[in-house]
Amino acid sequence: MKKLSLFIISAFAALTACEDKIDLDVAPGKSYPVLDAWITNEAGPQTIKFTMSVPFTNNNPAPIIDDATIILYDLTNGKSYPFAFKQNAYSYDATNSPIGIVGHAYKLHVKYKGEIFEAYDTIKRVPPVDSITLKFKTKEESLSGKEGYYATMHAKDIEGGAVDYYWIRSYRTDTTRRLEDAFSIDGSYDEGVSDGATFILPIAESITDYDKPFQQNEKVIVKLRSLTRRSHDFLTQVDNQVNAGGLFAKVLENVKSNVDNTTPSGQTRILGWFGTSAVGRAEKLVK
Repeated sequence: MKKLSLFIISAFAALTACEDKIDLDVAPGKSYPVLDAWITNEAGPQTIKFTMSVPFTNNNPAPIIDDATIILYDLTNGKSYPFAFKQNAYSYDATNSPIGIVGHAYKLHVKYKGEIFEAYDTIKRVPPVDSITLKFKTKEESLSGKEGYYATMHAKDIEGGAVDYYWIRSYRTDTTRRLEDAFSIDGSYDEGVSDGATFILPIAESITDYDKPFQQNEKVIVKLRSLTRRSHDFLTQVDNQVNAGGLFAKVLENVKSNVDNTTPSGQTRILGWFGTSAVGRAEKLVK
């Protein structure tokens, strides 16, 4: 038994200690149009990004597509919203009248290079974020060894009805750059675990970057978004691949798009996703 243990330790050390740099000649592959379209019930500009994909080894910004026609249709009330191209994206100003309504179904219509593309989603219900609490931890008290304020979001899943899917995104001071993303089903991780319960701690505490906790005079901002099941599956698959790493990382795979080419004999394929959300928001200044 002792010899077997020593062999396992030696083999593992050999796997982890040897690291050789290998230069791979990776073919650039085909470039595809990529749609990043997420509509919410928030007041303010609604923005859609439309770009071309770039090779994995290319560090240049994705080329922007500026010659498409994009229209959002509310299939429930019959209204339509044309998105105009400006400042490198397609946008619609919903400052005075939000275009997202809970329970409404939406179709995104894209005309590009003479072909028509369409995608569908529905805005589901979302609970409010009741509050955010902060706890100061010293280097010795925190698991990450970082001193600062650790935030917890307090919210309760909506009871009854269908299963609810959620996307929690946090920000530091403003909403120009995301901080952390987390996903939940009925306030937990899986279906059938709970209904109408408070969001469990691992999810509620996921809004802090443990490598850089909040500091004095910074603002904690949390957005709790509703999702359809299809959008939840798409986002969690993307999140798993973006954060994959280490010895036992999953093999990368293509993430399916919900944007369909409806043109007879159409040849172009669009990647990306069209999704919709209702949003609950809360923020708190660290004092």
